Amino acid sequence: MPTARAADAEAQRETSWPMARTCPFQPPGRYAELRATTPIAPARVWDGSRTWLITRQEHLRALLADPRVRIDPAGLPRLSPADGSVPVTRSLLTLDAPDHGTLRRVFIPEFTVRRARAMRPGIERIVDGLLDRFVTLDRPADLVAELALPMSTLVICELLGVPYEDHEFFQSRSERATRLMGDDESVTALLELRDYLDRLITAKARQPASSDGGVLDTLVTGRLRTGELTHADVLDNAVLLLAAGHETSAAMTALSVLTLLQHPAARRELSEDPGLLPGAVEELLRYLNVADGLRRSAAADIELDGHTIRAGDGLIFLLASGNRDESVFPDADLFDIHRPARQHVAFGYGPHQCLGQNLARLELEVTLGAVLRRLPGLRLATEVDTLRVKEDSAIFGLHELPVTW
Repeated sequence: MPTARAADAEAQRETSWPMARTCPFQPPGRYAELRATTPIAPARVWDGSRTWLITRQEHLRALLADPRVRIDPAGLPRLSPADGSVPVTRSLLTLDAPDHGTLRRVFIPEFTVRRARAMRPGIERIVDGLLDRFVTLDRPADLVAELALPMSTLVICELLGVPYEDHEFFQSRSERATRLMGDDESVTALLELRDYLDRLITAKARQPASSDGGVLDTLVTGRLRTGELTHADVLDNAVLLLAAGHETSAAMTALSVLTLLQHPAARRELSEDPGLLPGAVEELLRYLNVADGLRRSAAADIELDGHTIRAGDGLIFLLASGNRDESVFPDADLFDIHRPARQHVAFGYGPHQCLGQNLARLELEVTLGAVLRRLPGLRLATEVDTLRVKEDSAIFGLHELPVTW
Protein backbone atom coordinates (compact mmCIF):
# COMPACT_ATOMS: atom_id res chain seq x y z
CA MET A 1 0.00 0.00 0.00
CA PRO A 2 1.29 3.54 -0.77
CA THR A 3 2.33 5.71 2.15
CA ALA A 4 0.37 8.85 2.97
CA ARG A 5 3.28 10.94 1.69
CA ALA A 6 3.36 9.03 -1.60
CA ALA A 7 -0.39 9.42 -1.98
CA ASP A 8 -0.13 13.16 -1.35
CA ALA A 9 2.62 13.46 -3.94
CA GLU A 10 0.53 11.54 -6.44
CA ALA A 11 -2.46 13.79 -5.79
CA GLN A 12 -0.34 16.80 -6.71
CA ARG A 13 0.54 15.30 -10.10
CA GLU A 14 -1.58 16.95 -12.76
CA THR A 15 -4.02 14.56 -14.39
CA SER A 16 -5.82 15.54 -17.59
CA TRP A 17 -8.83 13.95 -19.20
CA PRO A 18 -9.31 12.43 -21.71
CA MET A 19 -6.28 10.14 -21.87
CA ALA A 20 -5.08 8.53 -25.07
CA ARG A 21 -5.67 4.80 -25.50
CA THR A 22 -3.51 3.37 -28.26
CA CYS A 23 -3.49 -0.40 -27.62
CA PRO A 24 -6.55 -2.43 -28.66
CA PHE A 25 -6.32 -4.54 -25.51
CA GLN A 26 -5.22 -2.19 -22.75
CA PRO A 27 -6.62 0.98 -21.17
CA PRO A 28 -4.23 3.89 -20.59
CA GLY A 29 -1.42 2.91 -18.21
CA ARG A 30 -2.23 5.85 -15.97
CA TYR A 31 -5.40 4.09 -14.85
CA ALA A 32 -3.43 1.50 -12.87
CA GLU A 33 -1.33 4.23 -11.24
CA LEU A 34 -4.45 6.07 -10.13
CA ARG A 35 -6.10 2.93 -8.76
CA ALA A 36 -3.02 2.25 -6.65
CA THR A 37 -2.37 5.76 -5.33
CA THR A 38 -5.27 8.16 -5.95
CA PRO A 39 -8.41 6.17 -6.78
CA ILE A 40 -10.56 9.32 -6.47
CA ALA A 41 -8.34 11.67 -8.41
CA PRO A 42 -8.68 15.39 -9.12
CA ALA A 43 -8.30 16.09 -12.84
CA ARG A 44 -8.65 18.85 -15.41
CA VAL A 45 -10.56 18.90 -18.68
CA TRP A 46 -9.81 20.98 -21.79
CA ASP A 47 -10.72 24.39 -20.30
CA GLY A 48 -8.98 23.81 -16.98
CA SER A 49 -12.17 22.96 -15.12
CA ARG A 50 -11.74 20.55 -12.27
CA THR A 51 -13.42 17.15 -12.13
CA TRP A 52 -12.91 13.82 -10.36
CA LEU A 53 -11.75 10.56 -11.95
CA ILE A 54 -13.23 7.46 -10.29
CA THR A 55 -11.07 4.39 -10.90
CA ARG A 56 -11.85 1.58 -8.40
CA GLN A 57 -14.85 -0.65 -8.82
CA GLU A 58 -16.12 -0.23 -5.25
CA HIS A 59 -16.22 3.55 -5.73
CA LEU A 60 -17.75 3.25 -9.20
CA ARG A 61 -20.60 1.13 -7.90
CA ALA A 62 -21.18 3.24 -4.80
CA LEU A 63 -21.39 6.53 -6.68
CA LEU A 64 -23.29 5.32 -9.74
CA ALA A 65 -25.99 3.98 -7.42
CA ASP A 66 -26.02 7.16 -5.28
CA PRO A 67 -29.11 9.36 -5.88
CA ARG A 68 -26.94 12.42 -5.21
CA VAL A 69 -25.02 11.66 -8.41
CA ARG A 70 -26.84 13.16 -11.38
CA ILE A 71 -26.73 12.85 -15.16
CA ASP A 72 -28.29 16.24 -16.02
CA PRO A 73 -26.21 17.52 -18.99
CA ALA A 74 -26.05 21.02 -17.51
CA GLY A 75 -23.74 19.81 -14.74
CA LEU A 76 -21.51 17.36 -16.63
CA PRO A 77 -17.79 17.97 -17.26
CA ARG A 78 -17.34 19.39 -20.76
CA LEU A 79 -14.72 17.77 -22.95
CA SER A 80 -14.44 20.35 -25.74
CA PRO A 81 -15.71 23.81 -26.77
CA ALA A 82 -18.41 22.14 -28.89
CA ASP A 83 -19.52 19.86 -26.06
CA GLY A 84 -22.86 21.12 -24.82
CA SER A 85 -23.79 22.90 -28.05
CA VAL A 86 -26.36 20.24 -28.98
CA PRO A 87 -29.87 21.04 -27.72
CA VAL A 88 -30.80 19.25 -24.49
CA THR A 89 -32.93 16.16 -25.13
CA ARG A 90 -35.17 13.92 -23.03
CA SER A 91 -33.45 10.58 -23.44
CA LEU A 92 -32.44 7.79 -21.09
CA LEU A 93 -28.97 9.36 -21.00
CA THR A 94 -30.07 12.85 -20.00
CA LEU A 95 -32.80 12.35 -17.39
CA ASP A 96 -32.55 11.83 -13.64
CA ALA A 97 -35.12 10.34 -11.27
CA PRO A 98 -38.06 10.33 -11.26
CA ASP A 99 -38.40 11.12 -14.99
CA HIS A 100 -35.69 8.63 -15.92
CA GLY A 101 -37.43 5.74 -14.17
CA THR A 102 -40.75 6.57 -15.79
CA LEU A 103 -39.22 6.63 -19.27
CA ARG A 104 -37.06 3.56 -18.70
CA ARG A 105 -40.11 1.49 -17.73
CA VAL A 106 -41.56 2.27 -21.18
CA PHE A 107 -38.52 0.77 -22.91
CA ILE A 108 -37.76 -2.17 -20.62
CA PRO A 109 -40.26 -4.58 -22.31
CA GLU A 110 -38.37 -4.14 -25.61
CA PHE A 111 -35.02 -5.18 -24.11
CA THR A 112 -35.73 -8.07 -21.74
CA VAL A 113 -33.77 -11.33 -21.77
CA ARG A 114 -36.84 -13.03 -23.23
CA ARG A 115 -37.11 -10.46 -26.04
CA ALA A 116 -33.41 -10.81 -26.84
CA ARG A 117 -33.70 -14.60 -26.99
CA ALA A 118 -36.61 -14.25 -29.40
CA MET A 119 -34.29 -12.32 -31.70
CA ARG A 120 -31.68 -15.10 -31.82
CA PRO A 121 -32.98 -16.82 -35.01
CA GLY A 122 -33.04 -13.49 -36.82
CA ILE A 123 -29.52 -12.58 -35.69
CA GLU A 124 -28.28 -16.04 -36.70
CA ARG A 125 -29.74 -15.53 -40.19
CA ILE A 126 -28.10 -12.11 -40.44
CA VAL A 127 -24.67 -13.40 -39.38
CA ASP A 128 -24.82 -16.49 -41.60
CA GLY A 129 -25.84 -14.37 -44.58
CA LEU A 130 -22.92 -11.99 -44.02
CA LEU A 131 -20.48 -14.89 -43.66
CA ASP A 132 -21.84 -16.49 -46.85
CA ARG A 133 -20.69 -13.34 -48.64
CA PHE A 134 -17.57 -12.87 -46.54
CA VAL A 135 -15.99 -16.17 -47.62
CA THR A 136 -16.30 -15.12 -51.30
CA LEU A 137 -14.34 -11.87 -50.83
CA ASP A 138 -10.82 -11.24 -52.05
CA ARG A 139 -8.24 -11.69 -49.31
CA PRO A 140 -7.36 -9.96 -47.10
CA ALA A 141 -10.81 -8.64 -46.20
CA ASP A 142 -11.79 -6.03 -43.62
CA LEU A 143 -13.77 -7.72 -40.85
CA VAL A 144 -15.02 -4.36 -39.55
CA ALA A 145 -16.56 -3.27 -42.85
CA GLU A 146 -17.69 -6.70 -44.02
CA LEU A 147 -18.99 -8.31 -40.84
CA ALA A 148 -18.94 -6.34 -37.56
CA LEU A 149 -20.49 -3.12 -38.80
CA PRO A 150 -23.15 -4.58 -41.14
CA MET A 151 -24.12 -7.16 -38.50
CA SER A 152 -24.74 -4.53 -35.83
CA THR A 153 -26.45 -2.24 -38.32
CA LEU A 154 -28.80 -4.94 -39.63
CA VAL A 155 -29.72 -5.96 -36.08
CA ILE A 156 -30.43 -2.41 -34.90
CA CYS A 157 -32.40 -1.70 -38.09
CA GLU A 158 -34.54 -4.79 -37.49
CA LEU A 159 -34.97 -3.93 -33.82
CA LEU A 160 -36.03 -0.33 -34.40
CA GLY A 161 -37.80 -0.74 -37.73
CA VAL A 162 -35.38 1.48 -39.68
CA PRO A 163 -35.02 0.89 -43.46
CA TYR A 164 -31.70 -0.84 -44.09
CA GLU A 165 -31.31 0.93 -47.43
CA ASP A 166 -30.40 4.04 -45.43
CA HIS A 167 -27.64 2.27 -43.47
CA GLU A 168 -24.70 4.04 -45.12
CA PHE A 169 -26.12 7.40 -44.05
CA PHE A 170 -26.63 6.59 -40.40
CA GLN A 171 -23.45 4.50 -40.12
CA SER A 172 -21.35 7.49 -41.15
CA ARG A 173 -23.34 9.94 -39.03
CA SER A 174 -23.28 7.82 -35.87
CA GLU A 175 -19.52 7.22 -36.20
CA ARG A 176 -18.92 10.97 -36.29
CA ALA A 177 -21.52 11.74 -33.62
CA THR A 178 -19.78 9.52 -31.04
CA ARG A 179 -16.39 11.22 -31.27
CA LEU A 180 -15.12 11.85 -27.77
CA MET A 181 -14.15 15.49 -28.17
CA GLY A 182 -17.43 16.55 -29.73
CA ASP A 183 -16.07 18.75 -32.54
CA ASP A 184 -18.30 20.75 -34.91
CA GLU A 185 -18.41 17.87 -37.40
CA SER A 186 -19.71 15.46 -34.75
CA VAL A 187 -22.41 17.93 -33.69
CA THR A 188 -23.52 18.35 -37.32
CA ALA A 189 -23.62 14.57 -37.77
CA LEU A 190 -25.78 14.17 -34.68
CA LEU A 191 -28.22 16.80 -35.88
CA GLU A 192 -28.42 15.16 -39.32
CA LEU A 193 -29.09 11.78 -37.71
CA ARG A 194 -31.77 13.38 -35.58
CA ASP A 195 -33.41 14.98 -38.61
CA TYR A 196 -33.47 11.63 -40.44
CA LEU A 197 -35.19 9.89 -37.52
CA ASP A 198 -37.57 12.81 -37.05
CA ARG A 199 -38.87 12.29 -40.59
CA LEU A 200 -39.06 8.52 -40.13
CA ILE A 201 -41.10 8.75 -36.92
CA THR A 202 -43.41 11.32 -38.49
CA ALA A 203 -44.00 8.97 -41.43
CA LYS A 204 -44.71 6.03 -39.11
CA ALA A 205 -47.20 8.13 -37.13
CA ARG A 206 -49.14 8.90 -40.34
CA GLN A 207 -49.56 5.31 -41.47
CA PRO A 208 -50.94 2.12 -39.90
CA ALA A 209 -48.35 0.21 -37.90
CA SER A 210 -46.64 -2.62 -39.75
CA SER A 211 -47.29 -6.06 -38.32
CA ASP A 212 -43.57 -6.81 -38.54
CA GLY A 213 -42.44 -3.36 -37.41
CA GLY A 214 -39.81 -2.67 -34.79
CA VAL A 215 -39.55 -0.75 -31.54
CA LEU A 216 -40.35 2.57 -33.22
CA ASP A 217 -43.63 1.19 -34.59
CA THR A 218 -44.49 -0.15 -31.13
CA LEU A 219 -43.75 3.17 -29.48
CA VAL A 220 -45.68 5.16 -32.08
CA THR A 221 -48.72 2.87 -31.85
CA GLY A 222 -48.77 2.11 -28.15
CA ARG A 223 -47.24 5.22 -26.59
CA LEU A 224 -47.18 8.19 -28.98
CA ARG A 225 -50.74 7.95 -30.30
CA THR A 226 -52.07 7.47 -26.77
CA GLY A 227 -50.21 10.53 -25.51
CA GLU A 228 -48.03 8.61 -23.06
CA LEU A 229 -44.93 9.74 -24.98
CA THR A 230 -44.37 12.86 -27.04
CA HIS A 231 -42.86 12.90 -30.50
CA ALA A 232 -39.69 14.35 -28.95
CA ASP A 233 -39.52 11.51 -26.40
CA VAL A 234 -39.59 8.90 -29.16
CA LEU A 235 -37.13 10.85 -31.31
CA ASP A 236 -34.56 11.55 -28.59
CA ASN A 237 -34.40 7.91 -27.57
CA ALA A 238 -34.36 6.64 -31.15
CA VAL A 239 -31.23 8.73 -31.76
CA LEU A 240 -29.63 7.26 -28.65
CA LEU A 241 -30.48 3.65 -29.54
CA LEU A 242 -29.43 3.92 -33.18
CA ALA A 243 -26.14 5.76 -32.67
CA ALA A 244 -24.89 4.20 -29.46
CA GLY A 245 -26.35 0.75 -30.05
CA HIS A 246 -24.77 -0.22 -33.31
CA GLU A 247 -21.43 1.55 -32.75
CA THR A 248 -20.76 -0.30 -29.49
CA SER A 249 -21.79 -3.66 -30.92
CA ALA A 250 -19.62 -3.28 -34.01
CA ALA A 251 -16.62 -2.20 -31.93
CA MET A 252 -16.99 -5.11 -29.50
CA THR A 253 -17.38 -7.65 -32.31
CA ALA A 254 -14.19 -6.63 -34.12
CA LEU A 255 -12.13 -6.32 -30.96
CA SER A 256 -13.41 -9.66 -29.68
CA VAL A 257 -12.37 -11.45 -32.88
CA LEU A 258 -8.96 -9.79 -32.66
CA THR A 259 -8.62 -10.86 -29.01
CA LEU A 260 -9.38 -14.49 -29.86
CA LEU A 261 -6.88 -14.39 -32.72
CA GLN A 262 -4.27 -13.24 -30.22
CA HIS A 263 -5.20 -16.00 -27.76
CA PRO A 264 -5.16 -19.25 -29.78
CA ALA A 265 -5.60 -21.54 -26.76
CA ALA A 266 -8.82 -19.79 -25.76
CA ARG A 267 -9.99 -19.79 -29.36
CA ARG A 268 -9.38 -23.54 -29.63
CA GLU A 269 -11.30 -24.22 -26.41
CA LEU A 270 -14.27 -22.18 -27.60
CA SER A 271 -14.26 -23.96 -30.96
CA GLU A 272 -14.32 -27.33 -29.23
CA ASP A 273 -16.86 -26.34 -26.58
CA PRO A 274 -19.30 -23.59 -27.67
CA GLY A 275 -20.93 -23.89 -24.24
CA LEU A 276 -18.05 -21.76 -22.96
CA LEU A 277 -19.11 -18.82 -25.13
CA PRO A 278 -21.48 -17.04 -22.68
CA GLY A 279 -18.72 -16.88 -20.06
CA ALA A 280 -16.17 -15.82 -22.66
CA VAL A 281 -18.47 -12.99 -23.74
CA GLU A 282 -18.52 -11.66 -20.16
CA GLU A 283 -14.73 -11.80 -20.01
CA LEU A 284 -14.43 -10.02 -23.37
CA LEU A 285 -16.75 -7.28 -22.14
CA ARG A 286 -14.62 -6.87 -19.01
CA TYR A 287 -11.31 -7.04 -20.85
CA LEU A 288 -12.04 -4.75 -23.80
CA ASN A 289 -14.20 -1.92 -22.42
CA VAL A 290 -15.33 -0.15 -25.58
CA ALA A 291 -17.35 2.42 -23.59
CA ASP A 292 -15.45 4.35 -20.95
CA GLY A 293 -15.51 7.68 -19.16
CA LEU A 294 -19.14 8.00 -18.05
CA ARG A 295 -19.82 11.58 -16.96
CA ARG A 296 -21.91 12.67 -14.00
CA SER A 297 -22.07 15.50 -11.45
CA ALA A 298 -22.71 15.73 -7.72
CA ALA A 299 -26.00 17.32 -6.64
CA ALA A 300 -24.90 17.45 -2.99
CA ASP A 301 -21.72 17.01 -0.97
CA ILE A 302 -20.59 13.37 -0.86
CA GLU A 303 -18.05 11.94 1.57
CA LEU A 304 -16.29 8.87 0.19
CA ASP A 305 -13.11 7.15 1.35
CA GLY A 306 -11.68 10.30 2.92
CA HIS A 307 -12.58 12.60 0.02
CA THR A 308 -15.22 15.31 -0.08
CA ILE A 309 -16.90 15.62 -3.46
CA ARG A 310 -18.62 18.99 -3.41
CA ALA A 311 -22.04 19.77 -4.84
CA GLY A 312 -21.57 20.80 -8.46
CA ASP A 313 -18.31 18.86 -8.94
CA GLY A 314 -17.99 16.82 -12.11
CA LEU A 315 -17.36 13.07 -12.00
CA ILE A 316 -15.86 10.85 -14.70
CA PHE A 317 -16.19 7.12 -14.15
CA LEU A 318 -13.38 5.08 -15.70
CA LEU A 319 -15.19 1.81 -16.39
CA ALA A 320 -12.11 0.33 -18.04
CA SER A 321 -10.22 0.94 -14.82
CA GLY A 322 -12.94 -0.63 -12.70
CA ASN A 323 -12.80 -3.72 -14.88
CA ARG A 324 -9.06 -4.02 -14.31
CA ASP A 325 -9.39 -3.61 -10.53
CA GLU A 326 -7.12 -6.29 -9.08
CA SER A 327 -9.12 -6.44 -5.86
CA VAL A 328 -12.08 -7.74 -7.88
CA PHE A 329 -10.34 -9.53 -10.76
CA PRO A 330 -6.98 -11.13 -9.86
CA ASP A 331 -4.45 -10.89 -12.71
CA ALA A 332 -6.87 -8.40 -14.23
CA ASP A 333 -4.69 -7.60 -17.25
CA LEU A 334 -4.83 -11.23 -18.40
CA PHE A 335 -7.57 -12.51 -20.70
CA ASP A 336 -9.09 -15.66 -19.19
CA ILE A 337 -12.31 -17.17 -20.56
CA HIS A 338 -12.71 -19.24 -17.38
CA ARG A 339 -12.75 -16.19 -15.12
CA PRO A 340 -16.08 -15.46 -13.38
CA ALA A 341 -16.35 -11.99 -14.92
CA ARG A 342 -20.05 -11.22 -14.60
CA GLN A 343 -19.28 -8.57 -11.95
CA HIS A 344 -17.79 -6.27 -14.60
CA VAL A 345 -19.10 -2.75 -15.14
CA ALA A 346 -18.83 -2.67 -18.94
CA PHE A 347 -22.51 -1.69 -19.13
CA GLY A 348 -22.24 0.81 -16.29
CA TYR A 349 -24.04 0.36 -13.00
CA GLY A 350 -27.06 1.64 -11.13
CA PRO A 351 -30.28 3.10 -12.55
CA HIS A 352 -28.66 4.10 -15.87
CA GLN A 353 -27.09 0.72 -16.59
CA CYS A 354 -27.20 -0.02 -20.32
CA LEU A 355 -30.70 -1.02 -21.39
CA GLY A 356 -29.46 -3.01 -24.42
CA GLN A 357 -27.02 -5.27 -22.59
CA ASN A 358 -29.02 -8.48 -23.20
CA LEU A 359 -29.06 -7.84 -26.94
CA ALA A 360 -25.36 -6.90 -26.93
CA ARG A 361 -24.43 -10.18 -25.26
CA LEU A 362 -26.51 -12.15 -27.74
CA GLU A 363 -25.00 -10.42 -30.77
CA LEU A 364 -21.50 -11.23 -29.55
CA GLU A 365 -22.30 -14.83 -28.70
CA VAL A 366 -23.97 -15.53 -32.05
CA THR A 367 -21.36 -13.76 -34.17
CA LEU A 368 -18.30 -15.21 -32.41
CA GLY A 369 -19.82 -18.68 -32.47
CA ALA A 370 -20.40 -18.44 -36.22
CA VAL A 371 -16.89 -17.10 -36.90
CA LEU A 372 -15.30 -19.90 -34.87
CA ARG A 373 -17.41 -22.51 -36.64
CA ARG A 374 -17.17 -21.26 -40.21
CA LEU A 375 -13.72 -19.62 -40.33
CA PRO A 376 -11.41 -22.02 -38.48
CA GLY A 377 -8.41 -20.77 -40.46
CA LEU A 378 -9.03 -17.07 -39.77
CA ARG A 379 -5.88 -15.09 -39.05
CA LEU A 380 -4.74 -11.48 -38.86
CA ALA A 381 -3.39 -10.11 -42.15
CA THR A 382 -1.20 -7.43 -40.56
CA GLU A 383 0.72 -6.74 -37.38
CA VAL A 384 -1.32 -5.74 -34.33
CA ASP A 385 0.73 -2.58 -33.79
CA THR A 386 -0.22 -1.32 -37.27
CA LEU A 387 -3.97 -1.38 -36.58
CA ARG A 388 -5.59 2.04 -36.41
CA VAL A 389 -7.58 2.52 -33.21
CA LYS A 390 -10.28 5.12 -32.67
CA GLU A 391 -8.50 7.38 -30.21
CA ASP A 392 -10.99 10.25 -30.56
CA SER A 393 -14.21 8.29 -30.10
CA ALA A 394 -16.39 7.91 -27.03
CA ILE A 395 -16.71 4.30 -28.22
CA PHE A 396 -13.29 2.69 -28.53
CA GLY A 397 -12.75 0.45 -31.52
CA LEU A 398 -10.81 -0.26 -34.70
CA HIS A 399 -11.07 1.57 -38.01
CA GLU A 400 -10.45 -1.72 -39.83
CA LEU A 401 -9.37 -5.30 -39.12
CA PRO A 402 -7.71 -6.94 -42.15
CA VAL A 403 -7.91 -10.73 -41.98
CA THR A 404 -7.36 -13.73 -44.20
CA TRP A 405 -8.28 -17.40 -43.92
